[in-house]
Amino acid sequence: MSRFSILRELWEFMRERRKWWLGPLILILVLLSLLIVFAEGSALAPFIYALF
Repeated sequence: MSRFSILRELWEFMRERRKWWLGPLILILVLLSLLIVFAEGSALAPFIYALF
């Protein structure tokens, strides 16, 4: 299976079922997770964790 098969299936699901609201939701979740991962070892970590 290809690396992006999950993304392709998700895109086909959203297109076929007209679930366009899932796009922004997934984007926000990915951005928040990247923020947490990259700020884990930095001096910003206490401020980021205070948001949640």
